[in-house]
Amino acid sequence: MNQENQWPFYISIVLAIYAVIILFFVVRGAMKSKTISDYAIGNMGFPSWIVGLSLAASMTSAATFVINPGFIALYGLSGIISMAIVLPVAAFASLIFFTKGFAKFGKSVKANTMSQWIGTRFKNKYYQFFFAIIAMLLITFIVLINVGLTQVISKSLDTDPFYVLLAITVFVFGYMMFGGANSMLYTNTIQALIMVVVALMIIFSGVDLFEGGVSGFTAKLNAIDPNLTKTFNESSPLYRDFFEVVICQAIVGVAIVCQPHIMTKSLMLKNPEKVNSYLFFAIGSMTIFFLIVIAGLYARIMFPDLTVDGSKMKMDEIIPVYVVKRFSVAAGILVVVGLISAGLSTLEGLIQSLSITVTSDILEPVFGEKITKNGLVINKVVIVLLAVVSFYFSWNQMKEPNLSVGIFGQNGVYGYFAAAFVPVLFGTFVKNVKSSTVFAASVVAIVVHFGIFYLKLTPYMQGTVGNPGVSAAIAICSSLFVAIILHTFNKDKAVA
Repeated sequence: MNQENQWPFYISIVLAIYAVIILFFVVRGAMKSKTISDYAIGNMGFPSWIVGLSLAASMTSAATFVINPGFIALYGLSGIISMAIVLPVAAFASLIFFTKGFAKFGKSVKANTMSQWIGTRFKNKYYQFFFAIIAMLLITFIVLINVGLTQVISKSLDTDPFYVLLAITVFVFGYMMFGGANSMLYTNTIQALIMVVVALMIIFSGVDLFEGGVSGFTAKLNAIDPNLTKTFNESSPLYRDFFEVVICQAIVGVAIVCQPHIMTKSLMLKNPEKVNSYLFFAIGSMTIFFLIVIAGLYARIMFPDLTVDGSKMKMDEIIPVYVVKRFSVAAGILVVVGLISAGLSTLEGLIQSLSITVTSDILEPVFGEKITKNGLVINKVVIVLLAVVSFYFSWNQMKEPNLSVGIFGQNGVYGYFAAAFVPVLFGTFVKNVKSSTVFAASVVAIVVHFGIFYLKLTPYMQGTVGNPGVSAAIAICSSLFVAIILHTFNKDKAVA
């Protein structure tokens, strides 16, 4: 049996063991969850390093480990500058900036979701409901992760992607019906530790390609396509100039932390004095995770024409194929488990935050006490519905994609945090803000982002693929401008 034929057998065994371990910790955490609040933010008093690793695992995903390196394989160094330098630096600075204030206020109002935090901070239930509806955009991120996980597992097992996607949906959404925050912190910690090891393995997997130093490495890329070594790749739809690579990505990086599965992590800290330790472990781990995109360059050298066995690879197939071809069976199995962990960690956080948002912030205001009394049961039903919706869109995206799955996911997620940025910023650091001010800012962000993207209103949207980073950056700036103007005129009438 040759190496590649051994993959399916051994991967199957390891995945079965991995699934059992995950289920063990799900059950352990679920036994401690008695209320909807327990499910949302936990009740077990986890130390800061565990919550920090959980944040790192949630903030990076299958997009970081699979999709983004695929972009790098296509477009080269310009993508690394954008995704591995500009965005992380901006995101880390923003995370430090926001976390302390958000956590403090979140505790004082007992907020379980981003929508509740916003609604309570600005004393406006309608705004809370609006933001809960906007949160549904994050389903696009679930789709992105589903597709990434499916490609990794189906390539490793050499099996039909449809059944892999179905199995992922049933397994993950199934255990999240019972898990919640307590379980997730256990599983995220295990996943993060595996991810650190695997990220280092992938980063160093191309050391031999640097024979002759950095110049030798770039020479290999130049021989394939000179655009791969340019600071800005004019032939790409995402990394054409300084505005796209640096300015827009910096703005996106600052706002990207304003997602519910990221910001609400700080609410799980039982000791607010440990926030610095929490951030240290989170940022340290994420630094390693973001550097994994360099594997895209390794894959491009290995597959210069981006074909394998005579077939053209999709962007989301490049890294899974690279792993199967590059690593021995033993090492490759560990890498595959790491890639799966990267996807599951974020998927868990999204399922948890979205299900709680639907249950507590959409259904409860409409149906009242019936939802309140049966919160955990209703939440399970919501998770089932989310599973059906996400499966449909994920399979449709794999079968008949209208956009690259990376662009599809980015567009939805970027729309959400563009709308969230101003209320989180003003809610944390600005006094006497009128709810109509931040409400208007959120609406402007949504309209500008999707308007620019779908109406192709800038030169950056004119090609076959638009750049959601550009539309989101313009939307964030427009939203902030509107908020500053309105706040200047309305602050005397505002609620403290």
